This record gives sequence, structure tokens and C-alpha cells, in this order.
Amino acid sequence: MAVCRAGTSSPMGAVSVAVILLVRHGQASFGSADYDVLSPLGEQQSRRLGRALADRGTGPAVVISGSMRRQRASAAELAQEAGWAPPATVDAAWNEYDFGPLVAGRGERPAPRTPREFQDALEGGLRQWASSGEAPGAETFAEFASRTGSAVRAVAQQQSSGGTVIVATSGGVIGWIAASLLGGGVEQWIRLNRVCVNTGVTKLVTGRRGISLITFNEHSHLSADEISYR
Repeated sequence: MAVCRAGTSSPMGAVSVAVILLVRHGQASFGSADYDVLSPLGEQQSRRLGRALADRGTGPAVVISGSMRRQRASAAELAQEAGWAPPATVDAAWNEYDFGPLVAGRGERPAPRTPREFQDALEGGLRQWASSGEAPGAETFAEFASRTGSAVRAVAQQQSSGGTVIVATSGGVIGWIAASLLGGGVEQWIRLNRVCVNTGVTKLVTGRRGISLITFNEHSHLSADEISYR
């Protein structure tokens, strides 16, 4: 996916532009027995975003979430707070990669305990995953990249007549789509993934020239003490 300029006009008239808002899920339960559950802060972050979007007059044509619980719960919380009636459409193509084997499956070192140890092990695992062609979890890196690229292109095609789509997904998915649109590779993806804020919003627009990245990781709806990265 190359960066392109959307929303231009031509002698044939104005081009319909669709907006895709990629939302990272709220804070999950890092360090607990089940990570895939929103923490109380994660629920609050999701409601904050829902209220902010409603205040801005955002009225999505469609709300989509991945099938992971933290993604579905984030979509439900923000939609309820915003007053959007239709339930989110669940699409597993927006699921995060399986980070467990990338961290715990590296037999040369013990399982990480602190957030810094976890991040170091994760980034090492991501580099190895991307370069090896192997599938320590459910899919190879190439399959992950293809799946997420296909997901965003499918949404863009479905909204070719315009409108706004909100997608509740995860940092790895958002980071890879953003890096791809910027013409970057694995290292840029890892850097973007590292700084994704819970419920941060990445804005894409689609038009005649394809998909464009407009903003990345916007989180002005959160106060300083509500910002989290995990």
C-alpha cells in the first residue's frame, strides 16, 4: 500500500472520500492470567473516546471490531457512550498477531517479567518472526501482513461511496498498516507499534488514488493520567 493523496477532484466532478478510523483497544490486563480482558482503565479510555467522537459529530456508517475480547469490548464501550445503536460487526481479519510464542517461545532466555523486559523480548521476537518465514503462532509474518492489508482494502472498497468506518483493533495491526502506507518496513512497524496508545485513533481516507494516512495515534481525548501503552 503506497501513500497517496485522496479527495482530489476531476473534470468528472467531486470524488467521494471515505474515512477509516483505526482505534487501538483500551488497556488490557497485562500481567494477569488472561490478558484479553479490558482493565477498568481500558473501559474508561473507551468511554472517553466514544464521548469525544460524539462531541465531534462523528456518526459512523459502520463499526467493526476484531474478534478478540479486548477489541469487541472496546467497540461496545465506545459505541454505547457515543449513543450509536447498531452493534459492531466482528471480523477476525482485524485480530492482533499472537504475541505469546514470540515472547515466551524464545528458549534462550527466561520469560520476561517487567514491562521493559517484555518489550525487549517482544521486539526481538517480532524481528525474528518477520525474517524467518516461520510461524511460531497461528501464522507467518507474511500471512499477518497480507491479512491486515486485505482487511483495510476491503473496508475501503465497501465504503467507496463515502462515509466513516470505525475499526476497533490492535497496535500491531495499526502499526503495520501505517508503516505500509508510509512505504516503511519491519523496523518502522516496530517503532510505531511501540508507541501506540490505548484507544489512540489513526485516521485514513480513501479516494480515487487509494488509501492515505492522515493522522497516527491521536489521543487528545485522554488526560495525562489515562494514557497507557499496554
